[in-house]
Amino acid sequence: MLKTEKNTYILKGYHIYSRLRLQEAFTATLRKEGFYKTYLFVTPPVKEQLFFEGLHWGCMEYIEPNKHPFSFHSQKNRQDGMELLEQFHQVTSFFEARYRTLLPNGYLPEKWNERFAIFLKNLPFLRYFINETVLSEMVSWANWSLKGMEKNRFFFLKEPFVILHGDVAHHNFLRDKAGNLQIIDFDLISIGPNSLDYLQYVNRILPYMEWSLKKLSRMKQIQTFLNEKAFLYALAFPADIFREWNRIIREKTYTDHTKLKQIMDMTINQFYLRKQFIDQVKSLTL
Repeated sequence: MLKTEKNTYILKGYHIYSRLRLQEAFTATLRKEGFYKTYLFVTPPVKEQLFFEGLHWGCMEYIEPNKHPFSFHSQKNRQDGMELLEQFHQVTSFFEARYRTLLPNGYLPEKWNERFAIFLKNLPFLRYFINETVLSEMVSWANWSLKGMEKNRFFFLKEPFVILHGDVAHHNFLRDKAGNLQIIDFDLISIGPNSLDYLQYVNRILPYMEWSLKKLSRMKQIQTFLNEKAFLYALAFPADIFREWNRIIREKTYTDHTKLKQIMDMTINQFYLRKQFIDQVKSLTL
């Protein structure tokens, strides 16, 4: 955070200069196309970019947060986040073609196959924390999901494409001081169909909706996707569980009781609700 007499800014460092320039260009394009619900990088008054301690630094507008932090606990926040994501996609659909040579393709099954492979390698260690019945069930969900996604892979490759945010966690939504919702952090943007962001968003919010397919089906942005087999298969993939266990093992933070409690709650305490949800999803693919 950088405070001046008149304004407050955020400085963000990038290891690669071209990544900073991409972020500056992307946020400028968003603003030019009429999307104001995020920050804008400030054009430096000097020609030379600030380079310090091995990082290229960009300066962006500071969004003063609301006294009530954004989370997925409330239905209003979950719906507001979904609507903002929809607006983001609508705007980026107009200019994604200009970024196709600059951004990677956001093909999800490829990413999930890699995550699953790492999880399988970690199984001997995971058996110290999770019983075999739960582990085998999660592995079966992943196998069923990935096979179904591959069988219906055309759905994830067909246009129209948008620019995907790629990391729609709660901490990348920010309620500002006036109460307006903003979306931040575009480090993982890619090109692909909007369904990929929605899948990630749904995976994030379902634990706060008691894994209820009925509640999920009330969200208008999701309703049409529930008729698509590829989307249904993808809903069954335990992306959150694999991501967090892979991370906790990679970083060796399993001795942190707070982190371990959170991941055990996700894995064990929500297991039967998730299983019930996945069984319902499977019935829709028949």
